[in-house]
Amino acid sequence: MTAVLSGYQRGVSITKPAGEPTAWQELRTAGKRFVPWWFAVGVVVVLLGLLITKVLETTAFADADAGLDKWLEKQRTPTGETLTHIGTLFGETPTIIALTAITVIAFRVAFHRWRESVILAVCVSGQALIFLITTMLIDRERPPVRHLDDSPPTSSFPSGHTAAATAYYLGTGLILAWHTRRVWLRWLLVILGVLIPIMVASCRMYRGMHYPTDTATSFLLGLALLAIAFRAFPLGVDRYAGGPGSPGRRSARGRPADGRLDGHRPTPGSVDGAPSTADLTSRASRR
Repeated sequence: MTAVLSGYQRGVSITKPAGEPTAWQELRTAGKRFVPWWFAVGVVVVLLGLLITKVLETTAFADADAGLDKWLEKQRTPTGETLTHIGTLFGETPTIIALTAITVIAFRVAFHRWRESVILAVCVSGQALIFLITTMLIDRERPPVRHLDDSPPTSSFPSGHTAAATAYYLGTGLILAWHTRRVWLRWLLVILGVLIPIMVASCRMYRGMHYPTDTATSFLLGLALLAIAFRAFPLGVDRYAGGPGSPGRRSARGRPADGRLDGHRPTPGSVDGAPSTADLTSRASRR
């Protein structure tokens, strides 16, 4: 079955619009543009962990870092413990894996290309790898308070829940916002994408599982990977459909690359896309 989908060329298959890169091409792009920067971010996270646990461990900074957890422990209530347990579920590994798998498929079906799916997948999987590697290299004990959750066999630094929530929820919000024309809805999606990871981080600290520096580093980790991914995979540019002068080159929103809805390309001498004198003369001669 063929159709005209969001300005794609007529007669293009729904499963693969003309000129759209395949999943393999997108993954090759990730290897070239995303992985080197991903490695650099991982190095920075490990260095931050070493700074916190080796250099600042016996300073006033460490006391202040643990102070918030101690204060939150004094504020605990049965209702607060229940609510923070629910909030923590938003960043649990099974939750993030299931939501990512569903969203990757949904993006592929909705947008008829792999780019949005690959952005989300590489960010979520990228933060998970950095988290695992860092916890093996950085051995940090949990905060000196009563823990409300079972401690996994990983270091307190960084917070896997916070990093995963940032990569998934903010990444999903940014992608959906880019495809949304209503300004208020764009802001709502982005704000929710920011607030959910902050909620998850707050719940983890309330429950005595992480220091503020653990969650802050993880939030920045998710932000950094998203910034790199959106830079490596620009949503508004199709690198495989031709050069700037190619008639078939179209933006990701289904418009021609020059932004014209009808595909009209102004000739030299036209003003603001209006037909020039040469255009009018040419049309008159054809009548």
